[in-house]
Amino acid sequence: MKEHDLDVLVVRAPDNIVYLTNYWCMKGYDIAIFPREGEPTLIALEPQEEDARRNSWTQDIRFFKGYHPGDPRPPGMRSLDIAVQVLKERDLTGRIGLELSQGTQSADRMVGEPSTWTQPWFDAFKRVAREVVDAYQLINSARAIKTAQEIERMKLANELAALALEHTWERLRPGMKESEVGAIFESFVHSHGVGYKGQVEMARAFTLVWSGPGIRTFTATGNRPVQEHEPTLLEIWVCVDGYWNDLTKNLCPGDLTPEYHKLLDLLLGVFNEAVAFAKHGADLPELDRLVRARIAEGGYPGQPSHPICHGVGARAHEPPYAHQASTGTIHEGMVLAIEPGIYWPGGGGLRLEDNFWITGDGNEKLCSFPDDFRVLNTARAGGAAR
Repeated sequence: MKEHDLDVLVVRAPDNIVYLTNYWCMKGYDIAIFPREGEPTLIALEPQEEDARRNSWTQDIRFFKGYHPGDPRPPGMRSLDIAVQVLKERDLTGRIGLELSQGTQSADRMVGEPSTWTQPWFDAFKRVAREVVDAYQLINSARAIKTAQEIERMKLANELAALALEHTWERLRPGMKESEVGAIFESFVHSHGVGYKGQVEMARAFTLVWSGPGIRTFTATGNRPVQEHEPTLLEIWVCVDGYWNDLTKNLCPGDLTPEYHKLLDLLLGVFNEAVAFAKHGADLPELDRLVRARIAEGGYPGQPSHPICHGVGARAHEPPYAHQASTGTIHEGMVLAIEPGIYWPGGGGLRLEDNFWITGDGNEKLCSFPDDFRVLNTARAGGAAR
């Protein structure tokens, strides 16, 4: 903040609030005021007082009402009033950093009803500050390097994902609906994740599930049946106390077809080469070029139609992104999702994705569930033989 000549950050995105205060809000009305010097101020919804006091690192917490009998405005306007008041009383009206260009935000704890910014929210700070500037890039660069606490939560999210995948695999049967598979996974994470190891307050999971010809680059879970000899692909997001993973794992109840054996071998080669490349100091554009070149050499030029690497943390998708026409370097402390994919015209294909914590001597894979999912059937057959 000193390098950017900022007196204070004022953030409203739930992912930035949890990053700066350790408090994950229920609704998107809350605000964190983070000065360059002195203690932060958290402005929280009154019914969440117990949560805020238990989890927040700051002791300066101000509360606003969700309903006020004399104020018909949305609750977020009452938190805004308090924020402006705090800036004035603490003489933080110099150079204020706001999330002016943050195009997306992670969900609050209610998940299904995210709150968004309005022009009057931003204008209120312009009226009290000497200058308002965009702090989006500053926050992103800080968030890209994970703390020990962040890594701990992300490891817990990946542990839960692996357990839920094992649970789902044991129950996967040909003919089940894709939506049933997603429900099995998501319900396991929520039911077993809350209170997991005495370390997790809230755990939620979200999936997209496609089987066989239903596999596409991106589409909704449907009622298509699970195929016996073709993969069922699970696009997975697990959130633990505000921190996410982003995985793609595959299951198949029977032996894969020869076509899928060949495709999986190709994609595993690409995936493993990309993982080996992802080290401190490596070039992000070169990683994108490498993956796309190897997929093209395998007979699939122009694929995939989605990014092949991005950051993960307090959002499931956050900077940095690997793009051949951009810039960027991989640094120790980042967590990256690496996700090469190949998709057949008319349906079917594969994607492999896991999260990797960049360390001083390489990287650490955060989810223990296998990417070569054929080993699951091998292990099952071996167990049956015994």
